[in-house]
Amino acid sequence: MRPPFSWLLVPGLLMALWPATATSRDADANDGAATRRALFGELHLHTSLSFDADGFTEARTDPDLAYRFARGEAVEYLGRKVRRDRPLDFMAVTDHAEFMGFLNQLDDSDSVLSKSAFGRQYQDDRRSQRDLGAFSANLLRALANPVVSTELQAARAVHSAWQRTIDAANANYRPGTFTTFIGYEWTSHPESRYNLHRNVIFHGGTAPPPFTASDSLRPEDLWSYLEGNRARGVEALAIPHNGNASDGHMFAWVDSDGRAIDGEYARRRAANEPLNEIVQGKGQSETMPALSPSDEFAGFEVMDRLVPRLDLKGSPPGSYVRDALGRGLLIAQRTGTNPFKLGAVGGSDFHNGLSTSAENAFFMAFGFDPDVNPPEREQAEWLLKEPAATDVGVDPLLLGSSGLTGVWAERNDRDAIYAALRRRETFATSGTRLQLRLFAGWDYPAGLTRGVNWVRRAYAEGVAMGGDLPRRSQRAGAPRFVLWALKDPDGANLDRAQIVKVWIRDAQAHEKVFDVILGGEHRRDAATGRPLPVGNTVDVSRARYTNSIGATELLAEWRDPAFDADEPAVYYLRVLEIPTPRWSTILAARHGLAPPKRSPATLQERGWSSPIWYTPPK
Repeated sequence: MRPPFSWLLVPGLLMALWPATATSRDADANDGAATRRALFGELHLHTSLSFDADGFTEARTDPDLAYRFARGEAVEYLGRKVRRDRPLDFMAVTDHAEFMGFLNQLDDSDSVLSKSAFGRQYQDDRRSQRDLGAFSANLLRALANPVVSTELQAARAVHSAWQRTIDAANANYRPGTFTTFIGYEWTSHPESRYNLHRNVIFHGGTAPPPFTASDSLRPEDLWSYLEGNRARGVEALAIPHNGNASDGHMFAWVDSDGRAIDGEYARRRAANEPLNEIVQGKGQSETMPALSPSDEFAGFEVMDRLVPRLDLKGSPPGSYVRDALGRGLLIAQRTGTNPFKLGAVGGSDFHNGLSTSAENAFFMAFGFDPDVNPPEREQAEWLLKEPAATDVGVDPLLLGSSGLTGVWAERNDRDAIYAALRRRETFATSGTRLQLRLFAGWDYPAGLTRGVNWVRRAYAEGVAMGGDLPRRSQRAGAPRFVLWALKDPDGANLDRAQIVKVWIRDAQAHEKVFDVILGGEHRRDAATGRPLPVGNTVDVSRARYTNSIGATELLAEWRDPAFDADEPAVYYLRVLEIPTPRWSTILAARHGLAPPKRSPATLQERGWSSPIWYTPPK
């Protein structure tokens, strides 16, 4: 290719500056990328500033306490000093923006709310333990009236609570050791049935007043808020709530007005929502057996009810990420932009202000945590009883422990972690701290991982998870993937690492799970080549296991045996641990109870990478 005309006038400039500058810049970038390390954090947590948290739990926590607990400090919780087992690296408190801090005024006997008829009735109901849920619902309906909202000074409460949230995030920011992000949850619930919540995460130390579901239930309007802030220099992104409770609306084929997704909608969604919450305390939204019948591990922690309509089951299509990845490829073929280019994150969605992710520290939204505030035997029997029937209308065993977000970042600070979120170099786990990586490239040599600097070469000659494979040359064959996983140092060994592929053929999305590498030797059937189960070392009666099976680390190179250069495709990594006791088994063993028959006694904790996309040349 001929150089630009200006370079022809000064031939020495091309040789002296162009190649050397580009090479130096690329080398520096690759060196920086190779130093990235895995950091673990929480991007979905509520304190008592959230309307529902204050109304339905006895805990009284605020963002400052939540951050101090997350970074490893002992804090006062329900009359006890509690401390997290391992500090987090980063966190965002994401209280519901709608009427944030409103019910907290009840604790102030001089507030307008505490002296109002509403306040007196609420306090009477709390003291008498009457139906606070119904009363809170009535109060929310009343607050929808601007006159009532003004009389009770709801806007003033929100302003004060939002400033407390900002101040707590900035006061607890410890660059290098603990990073905080200002955040909130936009709580859109169209028809009080479809969960379309988003967590809004700000990059810096300032943030404008929240855009709430009271302002609009439409995600498009939330994006306008983000775009307007961005134009004024305030950067933020939105993370869709675990989609399993959306009844098919989180990843629908249409926009909020029922029109087919067009290029403008796709562009805006991709720009404002680069990530998705794939796991949290209300289950996972990777996939489920009805959508992926050939995936033997699709039944992990399925919570198939709507929120808050826990009496109703939701529609799986449009609610799960793997399905959304295929939809995104199809929409991109039609519009030119993929609206569902989603990186993976995990969280808790806990409402007690304590971000705990270990299986033995499961918090169920009723005000106790088996690790820091253990339930009495009577409470344990209620949780595990047969058949399922609770006052909240949902089987407690459908719910699970927290998820975690992992990022690959050069430093533990806002700039580096937010950049990782933006480029989708993220992964999610079901609560374990297993680490995982995925790279892909056209020109990776076979045996790349045998080199000591393979991570640097993987960055330099390909793309990391969250990225797009570059344009394929005519001579290139199938892309080569490099995948790596390391066990949680305090957790279980690894069972296997899998590549999940979704691709488009004949205008239809298809999927396949490839077992790339197994933990342990001789684990494939000699006749069929299919993987054999890793085994199970769990002693159910004692809720214990041993790491005598599986592997501590998995590393492999893989090429897609069915790659077709004309078919759009997306690939992500899934890593499974060996079986360990589920929280319900741990709770039963603690009190000498029989594990519930309607719940699995064990589970295989896991992690999911952000995908890598392949787009055929036009």
